Amino acid sequence: MADQSFDVIVIGAGPGGYVAAIRAAQLGLKTAIVEREHLGGICLNWGCIPTKALLRSAEVFHLMHRAAEFGLKAGDIGYDLDAVVKRSRGVAKQLSSGIGHLMKKNKITVVMGEATLPAKGTVSVKTGTGTETLKAPSIVLATGARARELPGLEADGDLVWTYKHALVPKRMPKNLLVIGSGAIGIEFASFFNTLGAKTTVVEVMDRVLPVEDAEISAFAKKQFAKQGMVIREKTTVKKLDRGNGTVTAHLEAGGKMETAEFDTVISAVGIVGNVENLGLEALGVKIDRTHVVTDAYCRTGVEGLYAIGDIAGAPWLAHKASHEGVMVAELIAGKHVHPIKPNTIPGCTYCHPQVASVGLTEAKAKEAGYEVRVGRFPFIGNGKAIALGEPEGLVKTVFDAKTGELLGAHMVGAEVTEMIQGYVIGRQLETTEEDLMHTVFPHPTLSEMMHESVLDAYGRALHF
Repeated sequence: MADQSFDVIVIGAGPGGYVAAIRAAQLGLKTAIVEREHLGGICLNWGCIPTKALLRSAEVFHLMHRAAEFGLKAGDIGYDLDAVVKRSRGVAKQLSSGIGHLMKKNKITVVMGEATLPAKGTVSVKTGTGTETLKAPSIVLATGARARELPGLEADGDLVWTYKHALVPKRMPKNLLVIGSGAIGIEFASFFNTLGAKTTVVEVMDRVLPVEDAEISAFAKKQFAKQGMVIREKTTVKKLDRGNGTVTAHLEAGGKMETAEFDTVISAVGIVGNVENLGLEALGVKIDRTHVVTDAYCRTGVEGLYAIGDIAGAPWLAHKASHEGVMVAELIAGKHVHPIKPNTIPGCTYCHPQVASVGLTEAKAKEAGYEVRVGRFPFIGNGKAIALGEPEGLVKTVFDAKTGELLGAHMVGAEVTEMIQGYVIGRQLETTEEDLMHTVFPHPTLSEMMHESVLDAYGRALHF
Protein backbone atom coordinates (compact mmCIF):
# COMPACT_ATOMS: atom_id res chain seq x y z
CA MET A 1 0.00 0.00 0.00
CA ALA A 2 1.21 3.52 -0.74
CA ASP A 3 2.51 5.74 2.04
CA GLN A 4 -0.21 7.34 4.12
CA SER A 5 0.24 10.70 5.80
CA PHE A 6 -1.50 11.83 8.98
CA ASP A 7 -1.25 14.61 11.55
CA VAL A 8 -1.09 12.11 14.42
CA ILE A 9 -0.40 8.39 14.66
CA VAL A 10 -1.20 6.59 17.89
CA ILE A 11 0.44 3.21 18.56
CA GLY A 12 -1.74 1.12 20.87
CA ALA A 13 -5.53 1.21 21.23
CA GLY A 14 -5.91 0.83 24.97
CA PRO A 15 -7.57 3.43 27.22
CA GLY A 16 -4.68 5.82 26.65
CA GLY A 17 -4.31 5.34 22.91
CA TYR A 18 -7.92 5.25 21.76
CA VAL A 19 -8.80 8.28 23.90
CA ALA A 20 -5.81 10.19 22.51
CA ALA A 21 -6.95 9.33 18.99
CA ILE A 22 -10.53 10.44 19.63
CA ARG A 23 -9.46 13.76 21.15
CA ALA A 24 -7.02 14.39 18.31
CA ALA A 25 -9.77 13.73 15.78
CA GLN A 26 -12.17 16.02 17.66
CA LEU A 27 -9.58 18.77 17.32
CA GLY A 28 -9.52 18.38 13.55
CA LEU A 29 -6.31 16.36 13.26
CA LYS A 30 -6.11 13.57 10.69
CA THR A 31 -5.52 10.58 12.94
CA ALA A 32 -4.51 6.94 12.62
CA ILE A 33 -4.29 4.30 15.33
CA VAL A 34 -2.28 1.08 15.18
CA GLU A 35 -3.22 -1.94 17.30
CA ARG A 36 -1.71 -5.42 17.17
CA GLU A 37 -4.41 -7.37 19.01
CA HIS A 38 -7.65 -5.89 20.39
CA LEU A 39 -9.23 -2.45 20.28
CA GLY A 40 -9.57 -1.37 23.90
CA GLY A 41 -6.23 -2.90 24.87
CA ILE A 42 -5.62 -4.82 28.07
CA CYS A 43 -8.05 -2.72 30.11
CA LEU A 44 -11.20 -3.52 28.19
CA ASN A 45 -10.23 -7.02 27.10
CA TRP A 46 -8.03 -8.51 29.82
CA GLY A 47 -7.93 -6.07 32.72
CA CYS A 48 -10.18 -3.49 34.34
CA ILE A 49 -13.51 -4.43 32.78
CA PRO A 50 -13.59 -8.26 32.72
CA THR A 51 -12.16 -8.47 36.25
CA LYS A 52 -14.96 -6.22 37.52
CA ALA A 53 -17.49 -8.49 35.82
CA LEU A 54 -15.99 -11.51 37.63
CA LEU A 55 -15.94 -9.66 40.93
CA ARG A 56 -19.58 -8.65 40.50
CA SER A 57 -20.51 -12.33 40.17
CA ALA A 58 -18.57 -13.08 43.35
CA GLU A 59 -20.27 -10.19 45.13
CA VAL A 60 -23.74 -11.46 44.20
CA PHE A 61 -22.73 -14.98 45.27
CA HIS A 62 -21.57 -13.60 48.62
CA LEU A 63 -24.86 -11.72 49.10
CA MET A 64 -26.88 -14.84 48.22
CA HIS A 65 -25.32 -16.57 51.21
CA ARG A 66 -26.38 -13.64 53.39
CA ALA A 67 -30.02 -13.73 52.23
CA ALA A 68 -31.37 -14.62 55.68
CA GLU A 69 -29.87 -11.43 57.14
CA PHE A 70 -32.18 -9.45 54.87
CA GLY A 71 -35.27 -11.53 55.58
CA LEU A 72 -34.94 -13.42 52.31
CA LYS A 73 -34.79 -17.11 51.45
CA ALA A 74 -32.37 -18.69 49.01
CA GLY A 75 -31.66 -22.37 48.68
CA ASP A 76 -29.35 -24.58 46.68
CA ILE A 77 -26.87 -21.71 46.20
CA GLY A 78 -24.10 -22.46 43.74
CA TYR A 79 -22.27 -21.18 40.69
CA ASP A 80 -21.26 -22.23 37.20
CA LEU A 81 -17.68 -21.06 36.67
CA ASP A 82 -17.92 -21.37 32.89
CA ALA A 83 -21.05 -19.19 32.89
CA VAL A 84 -19.39 -16.63 35.16
CA VAL A 85 -16.42 -16.42 32.77
CA LYS A 86 -18.72 -16.32 29.73
CA ARG A 87 -20.52 -13.28 31.14
CA SER A 88 -17.19 -11.57 31.84
CA ARG A 89 -15.95 -12.19 28.30
CA GLY A 90 -19.25 -10.96 26.88
CA VAL A 91 -18.95 -7.68 28.78
CA ALA A 92 -15.39 -7.24 27.49
CA LYS A 93 -16.46 -8.02 23.90
CA GLN A 94 -19.32 -5.52 24.05
CA LEU A 95 -17.02 -2.71 25.12
CA SER A 96 -14.26 -3.63 22.69
CA SER A 97 -16.79 -3.55 19.85
CA GLY A 98 -17.88 -0.13 21.07
CA ILE A 99 -14.34 1.19 20.54
CA GLY A 100 -14.54 0.16 16.90
CA HIS A 101 -17.73 2.18 16.57
CA LEU A 102 -16.04 5.22 18.17
CA MET A 103 -13.15 4.97 15.71
CA LYS A 104 -15.57 5.02 12.75
CA LYS A 105 -17.64 7.83 14.26
CA ASN A 106 -14.53 10.01 14.63
CA LYS A 107 -13.15 9.05 11.18
CA ILE A 108 -9.98 7.56 12.67
CA THR A 109 -8.01 5.21 10.42
CA VAL A 110 -7.48 1.88 12.20
CA VAL A 111 -4.52 -0.27 11.16
CA MET A 112 -4.29 -3.71 12.77
CA GLY A 113 -0.73 -4.99 13.00
CA GLU A 114 2.72 -4.77 14.62
CA ALA A 115 4.26 -1.30 14.60
CA THR A 116 7.88 -0.22 14.47
CA LEU A 117 9.45 3.22 14.14
CA PRO A 118 12.18 2.98 11.48
CA ALA A 119 12.71 6.75 11.47
CA LYS A 120 11.42 9.89 13.11
CA GLY A 121 7.88 10.61 11.95
CA THR A 122 7.48 7.18 10.34
CA VAL A 123 5.59 4.10 11.49
CA SER A 124 5.92 0.78 9.69
CA VAL A 125 3.08 -1.66 10.34
CA LYS A 126 3.31 -5.38 9.61
CA THR A 127 -0.26 -6.43 8.88
CA GLY A 128 -1.81 -9.73 7.90
CA THR A 129 -1.45 -8.82 4.22
CA GLY A 130 1.90 -7.04 4.11
CA THR A 131 3.54 -3.86 5.37
CA GLU A 132 2.07 -0.38 5.50
CA THR A 133 4.06 2.81 5.98
CA LEU A 134 2.42 5.66 7.87
CA LYS A 135 3.88 9.13 8.32
CA ALA A 136 3.04 11.90 10.78
CA PRO A 137 4.87 14.76 12.53
CA SER A 138 3.40 13.61 15.83
CA ILE A 139 3.43 10.02 17.11
CA VAL A 140 2.00 8.87 20.43
CA LEU A 141 3.30 5.67 22.05
CA ALA A 142 0.56 3.93 24.03
CA THR A 143 1.74 0.33 23.88
CA GLY A 144 0.91 -0.46 27.51
CA ALA A 145 2.45 -3.17 29.65
CA ARG A 146 2.27 -6.86 30.44
CA ALA A 147 2.64 -9.05 33.51
CA ARG A 148 6.11 -9.23 35.03
CA GLU A 149 7.46 -12.77 35.29
CA LEU A 150 10.19 -13.57 37.79
CA PRO A 151 12.75 -16.35 37.23
CA GLY A 152 11.42 -19.63 38.57
CA LEU A 153 7.88 -18.25 38.86
CA GLU A 154 7.03 -18.16 35.14
CA ALA A 155 3.45 -18.87 34.20
CA ASP A 156 2.57 -22.03 32.28
CA GLY A 157 -1.19 -21.57 32.06
CA ASP A 158 -1.77 -24.87 33.84
CA LEU A 159 -0.50 -24.71 37.41
CA VAL A 160 0.91 -21.17 37.40
CA TRP A 161 -1.26 -18.36 36.02
CA THR A 162 -0.92 -14.71 35.10
CA TYR A 163 -3.96 -12.42 35.23
CA LYS A 164 -4.90 -13.54 31.70
CA HIS A 165 -5.13 -17.18 32.71
CA ALA A 166 -7.02 -16.22 35.86
CA LEU A 167 -9.64 -14.38 33.78
CA VAL A 168 -10.47 -17.55 31.82
CA PRO A 169 -9.74 -20.29 34.38
CA LYS A 170 -9.88 -23.87 33.13
CA ARG A 171 -10.84 -25.04 36.60
CA MET A 172 -11.76 -23.71 40.02
CA PRO A 173 -8.67 -23.70 42.27
CA LYS A 174 -9.05 -25.60 45.53
CA ASN A 175 -5.85 -24.43 47.22
CA LEU A 176 -4.65 -21.16 45.71
CA LEU A 177 -1.46 -19.17 46.20
CA VAL A 178 -1.48 -15.55 45.06
CA ILE A 179 1.97 -13.96 44.81
CA GLY A 180 1.67 -10.20 45.31
CA SER A 181 -1.00 -8.20 47.13
CA GLY A 182 -1.28 -5.17 44.90
CA ALA A 183 -4.56 -4.41 43.16
CA ILE A 184 -4.35 -7.28 40.65
CA GLY A 185 -3.31 -9.91 43.18
CA ILE A 186 -5.79 -8.98 45.88
CA GLU A 187 -8.71 -8.71 43.43
CA PHE A 188 -8.14 -12.25 42.14
CA ALA A 189 -7.60 -13.48 45.70
CA SER A 190 -10.93 -11.92 46.65
CA PHE A 191 -12.74 -13.46 43.67
CA PHE A 192 -11.51 -17.02 44.09
CA ASN A 193 -11.70 -16.92 47.89
CA THR A 194 -15.36 -15.83 47.73
CA LEU A 195 -16.13 -18.75 45.40
CA GLY A 196 -14.61 -21.17 47.90
CA ALA A 197 -10.92 -21.56 47.11
CA LYS A 198 -8.62 -21.87 50.12
CA THR A 199 -6.55 -18.77 49.41
CA THR A 200 -3.10 -17.72 50.60
CA VAL A 201 -1.65 -14.33 49.67
CA VAL A 202 2.11 -13.79 49.89
CA GLU A 203 3.50 -10.25 49.97
CA VAL A 204 7.20 -9.37 50.06
CA MET A 205 6.51 -5.98 51.67
CA ASP A 206 5.55 -5.52 55.32
CA ARG A 207 1.81 -5.23 54.59
CA VAL A 208 -0.85 -6.06 52.03
CA LEU A 209 -1.87 -3.33 49.58
CA PRO A 210 1.50 -1.69 50.27
CA VAL A 211 0.83 1.53 48.35
CA GLU A 212 -2.19 2.33 50.52
CA ASP A 213 -2.27 4.14 53.85
CA ALA A 214 -1.01 1.76 56.58
CA GLU A 215 -4.22 2.09 58.59
CA ILE A 216 -6.36 1.18 55.58
CA SER A 217 -4.10 -1.79 54.76
CA ALA A 218 -4.41 -3.08 58.33
CA PHE A 219 -8.20 -2.73 58.26
CA ALA A 220 -8.42 -4.55 54.91
CA LYS A 221 -6.16 -7.34 56.16
CA LYS A 222 -8.48 -8.01 59.11
CA GLN A 223 -11.45 -8.27 56.76
CA PHE A 224 -9.58 -10.63 54.42
CA ALA A 225 -8.65 -12.82 57.39
CA LYS A 226 -12.31 -12.90 58.52
CA GLN A 227 -13.16 -14.23 55.06
CA GLY A 228 -10.69 -17.07 55.49
CA MET A 229 -7.73 -15.74 53.52
CA VAL A 230 -4.26 -16.49 54.83
CA ILE A 231 -2.08 -13.38 54.54
CA ARG A 232 1.71 -13.86 54.61
CA GLU A 233 3.61 -10.55 54.77
CA LYS A 234 7.40 -10.05 54.59
CA THR A 235 7.51 -13.33 52.70
CA THR A 236 9.23 -14.17 49.42
CA VAL A 237 8.46 -17.03 47.04
CA LYS A 238 11.93 -18.24 46.07
CA LYS A 239 10.88 -20.95 43.62
CA LEU A 240 8.05 -23.21 42.53
CA ASP A 241 8.39 -26.97 42.04
CA ARG A 242 5.72 -28.17 39.64
CA GLY A 243 4.38 -31.68 39.96
CA ASN A 244 1.38 -33.65 38.77
CA GLY A 245 -1.46 -31.30 39.64
CA THR A 246 0.43 -29.67 42.50
CA VAL A 247 2.92 -26.87 43.02
CA THR A 248 5.35 -26.80 45.92
CA ALA A 249 6.20 -23.22 46.84
CA HIS A 250 9.47 -22.48 48.62
CA LEU A 251 8.78 -19.56 50.96
CA GLU A 252 11.32 -17.44 52.81
CA ALA A 253 10.30 -15.33 55.81
CA GLY A 254 12.49 -13.98 58.56
CA GLY A 255 15.52 -15.80 57.18
CA LYS A 256 13.79 -19.17 57.40
CA MET A 257 12.73 -21.40 54.51
CA GLU A 258 9.60 -23.54 54.37
CA THR A 259 7.50 -25.24 51.74
CA ALA A 260 3.76 -25.32 51.11
CA GLU A 261 1.66 -27.12 48.51
CA PHE A 262 -0.97 -25.61 46.24
CA ASP A 263 -2.88 -26.71 43.17
CA THR A 264 -2.82 -23.27 41.55
CA VAL A 265 -0.56 -20.20 41.72
CA ILE A 266 -1.39 -16.73 40.42
CA SER A 267 1.66 -14.52 39.91
CA ALA A 268 0.84 -10.83 40.31
CA VAL A 269 4.26 -9.31 40.90
CA GLY A 270 3.94 -6.17 38.81
CA ILE A 271 4.17 -5.22 35.16
CA VAL A 272 6.79 -4.37 32.55
CA GLY A 273 6.35 -1.85 29.76
CA ASN A 274 5.99 -2.99 26.14
CA VAL A 275 9.04 -1.16 24.82
CA GLU A 276 10.71 -3.94 22.83
CA ASN A 277 10.92 -4.24 19.04
CA LEU A 278 9.65 -0.73 18.38
CA GLY A 279 12.99 0.78 17.38
CA LEU A 280 12.95 3.26 20.24
CA GLU A 281 16.61 3.01 21.19
CA ALA A 282 17.74 3.82 17.64
CA LEU A 283 15.63 6.98 17.73
CA GLY A 284 17.31 8.08 20.97
CA VAL A 285 14.40 7.39 23.31
CA LYS A 286 15.51 6.92 26.91
CA ILE A 287 14.20 3.78 28.61
CA ASP A 288 14.45 3.18 32.34
CA ARG A 289 13.46 -0.23 33.74
CA THR A 290 11.19 -1.04 30.78
CA HIS A 291 9.46 2.36 30.82
CA VAL A 292 9.92 5.32 28.49
CA VAL A 293 11.30 8.41 30.23
CA THR A 294 9.11 11.47 29.65
CA ASP A 295 8.67 14.97 30.99
CA ALA A 296 5.50 16.25 32.68
CA TYR A 297 3.88 16.69 29.25
CA CYS A 298 4.62 13.09 28.13
CA ARG A 299 7.33 14.26 25.70
CA THR A 300 10.11 11.72 25.17
CA GLY A 301 12.84 14.17 24.20
CA VAL A 302 12.63 13.02 20.56
CA GLU A 303 10.84 15.70 18.55
CA GLY A 304 7.22 14.80 17.84
CA LEU A 305 7.28 11.58 19.89
CA TYR A 306 5.18 11.20 23.04
CA ALA A 307 4.55 8.33 25.46
CA ILE A 308 1.43 7.89 27.60
CA GLY A 309 -0.07 5.36 29.98
CA ASP A 310 1.65 2.29 31.38
CA ILE A 311 4.63 2.53 29.04
CA ALA A 312 5.40 5.93 30.60
CA GLY A 313 5.50 4.58 34.15
CA ALA A 314 3.54 4.77 37.39
CA PRO A 315 0.83 5.04 38.39
CA TRP A 316 -0.26 2.19 36.09
CA LEU A 317 -3.90 3.15 35.86
CA ALA A 318 -6.28 3.32 32.91
CA HIS A 319 -7.71 6.68 33.92
CA LYS A 320 -4.24 8.18 34.13
CA ALA A 321 -3.53 6.91 30.61
CA SER A 322 -6.77 8.39 29.26
CA HIS A 323 -6.11 11.76 30.83
CA GLU A 324 -2.58 11.81 29.43
CA GLY A 325 -4.01 10.93 26.01
CA VAL A 326 -6.29 13.96 26.08
CA MET A 327 -3.49 16.21 27.30
CA VAL A 328 -1.09 15.09 24.56
CA ALA A 329 -3.71 15.42 21.81
CA GLU A 330 -4.45 18.98 22.92
CA LEU A 331 -0.73 19.77 23.17
CA ILE A 332 -0.21 18.54 19.60
CA ALA A 333 -3.16 20.68 18.48
CA GLY A 334 -1.55 23.76 19.98
CA LYS A 335 -3.84 24.10 22.98
CA HIS A 336 -2.68 25.35 26.37
CA VAL A 337 -2.52 22.32 28.67
CA HIS A 338 -1.70 21.59 32.28
CA PRO A 339 0.52 18.68 33.33
CA ILE A 340 -1.17 15.96 35.33
CA LYS A 341 -0.47 16.02 39.06
CA PRO A 342 0.25 12.47 40.29
CA ASN A 343 -1.24 13.25 43.71
CA THR A 344 -4.63 14.03 42.16
CA ILE A 345 -4.95 10.60 40.49
CA PRO A 346 -7.17 8.22 42.48
CA GLY A 347 -6.45 4.54 42.99
CA CYS A 348 -9.21 1.95 43.31
CA THR A 349 -9.05 -1.73 44.26
CA TYR A 350 -12.21 -3.80 43.81
CA CYS A 351 -11.62 -6.50 46.38
CA HIS A 352 -14.12 -7.12 49.19
CA PRO A 353 -14.09 -4.73 50.97
CA GLN A 354 -13.21 -2.15 48.33
CA VAL A 355 -10.26 0.19 48.80
CA ALA A 356 -9.83 3.67 47.31
CA SER A 357 -7.47 6.58 47.83
CA VAL A 358 -6.13 9.84 46.48
CA GLY A 359 -3.21 12.03 47.49
CA LEU A 360 -0.73 11.53 50.29
CA THR A 361 -0.98 8.88 52.97
CA GLU A 362 -0.55 10.06 56.55
CA ALA A 363 3.01 8.71 56.58
CA LYS A 364 3.95 10.30 53.24
CA ALA A 365 2.52 13.65 54.33
CA LYS A 366 4.65 13.60 57.45
CA GLU A 367 7.71 12.53 55.44
CA ALA A 368 7.11 15.53 53.17
CA GLY A 369 7.33 17.82 56.20
CA TYR A 370 3.66 18.57 56.75
CA GLU A 371 2.14 19.00 60.16
CA VAL A 372 -1.09 17.08 59.71
CA ARG A 373 -4.60 16.83 61.05
CA VAL A 374 -6.19 13.42 60.54
CA GLY A 375 -9.90 12.62 60.56
CA ARG A 376 -11.57 9.20 60.66
CA PHE A 377 -15.12 7.96 60.46
CA PRO A 378 -16.17 4.29 60.67
CA PHE A 379 -18.95 2.76 58.58
CA ILE A 380 -20.63 1.52 61.78
CA GLY A 381 -21.58 5.13 62.53
CA ASN A 382 -23.42 5.59 59.22
CA GLY A 383 -27.10 4.77 58.84
CA LYS A 384 -26.93 3.89 55.14
CA ALA A 385 -24.02 1.49 55.71
CA ILE A 386 -25.95 -0.29 58.46
CA ALA A 387 -29.09 -0.46 56.28
CA LEU A 388 -27.03 -1.97 53.46
CA GLY A 389 -25.61 -4.56 55.82
CA GLU A 390 -22.11 -3.16 55.24
CA PRO A 391 -21.03 -1.78 58.64
CA GLU A 392 -17.33 -2.66 58.24
CA GLY A 393 -15.29 0.18 56.78
CA LEU A 394 -13.37 3.38 57.40
CA VAL A 395 -12.98 6.82 55.82
CA LYS A 396 -9.76 8.67 56.63
CA THR A 397 -8.74 12.19 55.66
CA VAL A 398 -5.39 13.95 55.97
CA PHE A 399 -5.11 17.76 56.11
CA ASP A 400 -2.30 20.29 56.28
CA ALA A 401 -2.69 21.63 59.83
CA LYS A 402 -1.41 25.06 58.80
CA THR A 403 -3.47 25.75 55.67
CA GLY A 404 -6.36 23.28 55.88
CA GLU A 405 -5.49 21.85 52.44
CA LEU A 406 -6.82 18.34 51.82
CA LEU A 407 -3.59 16.34 51.36
CA GLY A 408 -5.08 12.89 51.01
CA ALA A 409 -8.12 10.68 51.51
CA HIS A 410 -8.21 6.93 52.09
CA MET A 411 -11.17 4.57 52.33
CA VAL A 412 -11.98 0.91 52.83
CA GLY A 413 -15.52 -0.49 52.67
CA ALA A 414 -18.58 -0.82 50.46
CA GLU A 415 -18.73 1.39 47.35
CA VAL A 416 -15.68 3.47 48.27
CA THR A 417 -14.45 3.25 44.67
CA GLU A 418 -17.45 5.42 43.76
CA MET A 419 -17.17 7.73 46.78
CA ILE A 420 -13.51 8.63 46.29
CA GLN A 421 -14.29 10.93 43.35
CA GLY A 422 -15.66 13.55 45.73
CA TYR A 423 -12.26 13.89 47.34
CA VAL A 424 -10.54 13.73 43.93
CA ILE A 425 -12.46 16.82 42.85
CA GLY A 426 -11.54 18.40 46.18
CA ARG A 427 -7.85 17.77 45.55
CA GLN A 428 -8.06 19.13 42.01
CA LEU A 429 -9.74 22.31 43.24
CA GLU A 430 -7.28 22.64 46.14
CA THR A 431 -10.12 22.33 48.62
CA THR A 432 -9.68 23.19 52.30
CA GLU A 433 -11.40 21.74 55.33
CA GLU A 434 -13.68 24.78 55.45
CA ASP A 435 -15.00 24.13 51.93
CA LEU A 436 -15.78 20.52 52.81
CA MET A 437 -17.34 21.38 56.15
CA HIS A 438 -19.69 23.86 54.44
CA THR A 439 -20.71 21.34 51.77
CA VAL A 440 -24.15 19.77 52.27
CA PHE A 441 -24.01 15.99 51.82
CA PRO A 442 -27.27 14.12 51.07
CA HIS A 443 -28.88 11.89 53.68
CA PRO A 444 -29.00 8.95 53.96
CA THR A 445 -25.87 8.16 51.94
CA LEU A 446 -22.49 6.60 52.46
CA SER A 447 -21.02 9.93 51.33
CA GLU A 448 -22.00 11.49 54.67
CA MET A 449 -19.01 9.67 56.12
CA MET A 450 -16.77 11.82 53.92
CA HIS A 451 -18.20 14.89 55.66
CA GLU A 452 -17.88 13.34 59.11
CA SER A 453 -14.25 12.38 58.54
CA VAL A 454 -13.44 16.00 57.72
CA LEU A 455 -15.30 17.18 60.82
CA ASP A 456 -13.43 14.62 62.93
CA ALA A 457 -10.06 16.02 61.82
CA TYR A 458 -11.06 19.21 63.58
CA GLY A 459 -12.79 17.68 66.60
CA ARG A 460 -16.30 18.29 65.28
CA ALA A 461 -17.63 14.83 64.30
CA LEU A 462 -21.36 14.63 64.94
CA HIS A 463 -22.26 10.95 64.78
CA PHE A 464 -19.35 9.16 66.41
